[in-house]
This record gives sequence, structure tokens and C-alpha cells, in this order.
Amino acid sequence: MTARTTAAHGEPGKQDAARAKQAVLIALDWGTTSLRAYLFDAAGEVLDTRISTAGIMNLPVPAEEGGFDAAFDEACGVWLAQAGVLPVLAAGMVGSAQGWVQAPYVETPAGEDALVAGIVKVRAASGVEMAVVPGVLEPGALPNVMRGEETQIFGALGAQGGADAAPVSQPAAQVGTQTATQTATQAATQPALIGLPGTHAKWVMVEGARIARFYTFMTGEVYAVLTAHTILGRTMKRPVAPDTAAFVRGVTVAREHGCAGVLATAFSTRTLGLTDQLAADEQPDYLSGLLIGHELAGLEAVLARRDVELAACAPRLIGADALCERYRLALAQFGCGGAQIVHRATERGLWRIAVRAGLVVASDRTDQTV
Repeated sequence: MTARTTAAHGEPGKQDAARAKQAVLIALDWGTTSLRAYLFDAAGEVLDTRISTAGIMNLPVPAEEGGFDAAFDEACGVWLAQAGVLPVLAAGMVGSAQGWVQAPYVETPAGEDALVAGIVKVRAASGVEMAVVPGVLEPGALPNVMRGEETQIFGALGAQGGADAAPVSQPAAQVGTQTATQTATQAATQPALIGLPGTHAKWVMVEGARIARFYTFMTGEVYAVLTAHTILGRTMKRPVAPDTAAFVRGVTVAREHGCAGVLATAFSTRTLGLTDQLAADEQPDYLSGLLIGHELAGLEAVLARRDVELAACAPRLIGADALCERYRLALAQFGCGGAQIVHRATERGLWRIAVRAGLVVASDRTDQTV
């Protein structure tokens, strides 16, 4: 296992120990392939971060031989040695059936209180007790699930201002008369569309500060399969830099000619190449745009069934900046120009849930309005 420490400031050693003494919480984003650990102070600021490849499917030793303990120790042992016993909160696949302890899903509509009520605890070999956040289930004929994203969603709802958050839409005359707390409260209670691009992209409708419903699109995984294991990849050449024009072309094809579905349009990646209308190094970005375009067309359709117009939404996007920027560009082709990228959603969400669960007491400098 490899681990990397990213300090908030300064050099290791004495300053690390000094930061640890200010710590009040360890929070983990523990997924399938990676583990991110955050050390928080009483104001909800991240003092230190550790990033490891020890996801639940990549533990340093098998789970039955203490793999979870070993991964936790390597990521957080130094902090605990310096700071003493701290409360620990974890979200993500660590709470799945394959995780350290299973935290059963809570059903939609699900707010922060439901997540807190569903927390399950596990005790590490060191004696430290870890609180594990449950995932969310939308039951039905085609059930949907998430683990980890629910924490990011509530982090995004609580974000305000600056580089961390999407601005709240409101009449200009009202802006100067409202406090940051009032603005955040409005943002949390108004309906919101939140997108989480990735291997399994999710689009979440939040109503009344609760996750009301969500949709999962296997866009990233399908792209990987099509490029690596089908004939489409045979004629592709990786571009030196992302080809925005080819990407937009793919989005446009999905939007304007995608009524037959992705199974029909995907083959155009090859046929456009065979007819010299699409260069080999344009094909990867064209296919990316095509798949994301079909994803957004599907999203537009399901929203319309509930009388919601995608073009009228101002989605908040959570994920890697480059991918979120690509989604912003694609959304603009659907007339949706108000998408904003939210940063630090994971850290913010973990902190907010820890406060709501009573694991820590926030200082006056921390905004906890939801």
C-alpha cells in the first residue's frame, strides 16, 4: 500500500504534532480503490490529509487477517499517536457488504438526520471506535443506490461562496440584505440538481434538504469498455490534448440524432472514421461527447416527466475539475448554462454529519445550517 500525506501548511515533525493537538476529528472517505483521511480542527478546517491506495478491495492484507485495521493504522496511526483518542467518522464503501462493517441503506427521501440515525459503529483493534455513514437506497422496480455520494451531496448543500460553492440564484436587490447563514439556509431548502460525474455518474434531486430521487448512468465504465474491448477502439489514436471540438460534436450528435439510442449512434465513431469525416485522434473525444450527450438526454427526459426543465436548472457538479468542466460544456449544448463546480464537498459533508451526529461540537466559526 502507498500512502501520501498532504499537510495543510508547514513541514513534517514538530508542526505536524502541533496540528494534531488542535485536532478534534478524523474523517475518512473510504472507497473501493482508495482511502482519503482528513484531520479536522474545531472550526471544521482540514489540518492534514492522507491519501492511500488501500480501498476496500485493495487492503494491505486480506480483510479476515486484519486488513481494515492495517489500512486504518497506516493512514491515521500517526495522528492518533500525536493527538490521542479522537472520534472517527467514515463514509463510502467501507460501510458496504464488502466493507469493514455493513451500514444498511436508508431509503429516500433521506436527509442528514436519516443518515445520522443509520450510522453503524465498529471498533478497531487499537480500541478506536469508528462511526460509519450509511448509503442511500431509492426503492422501486428499478432500485438505485449510492455510498459516499450522499455525504458529498450534503457537503455541496452547505457550501457557500468563493471557490467552494455554486452561488445561490436570487434577485440582486436581496443579496445585500441577507446574511451568509440565511443564504445557505435558502440554498439548502430550495430544490437542487446535483451531478456527480464519474465511472457511474449520478444525478440527484434534492427537495426540502433531502435526497428525493437520483439516477445512475454508467457512462464512464461504458466508455472504458467501448474503447478497450470493442472494434471502436481499433481505429482510435489518443490525442496529445483533449479535443473540445470533437467532444462537442459527439454531444450534438447525441442531442440531435440520438433518438434511436446509444447502441445505434455509438457505431458512428467508426463509420465517421472510415469515411474520413473523423480523424483517429478525434474519435476518443467524439465518443466521450456522444456518451455524455446521451446521458444528458436521458436526464433531460426523466426530469421532464416531473415537469422540470434541465435548461432551467443550475446544477452543482462534484468531481474532478477536468471532468466537471467537460460536463459544463456538454450541459451548455442542452441550454443549461448555469452549472457550477463545488469543491471540498467530501470534507464539508463529513464535517457536517459529524457535527449532526454529536461526534464533535463546532466552534462559532463553523456554519452548520441545513
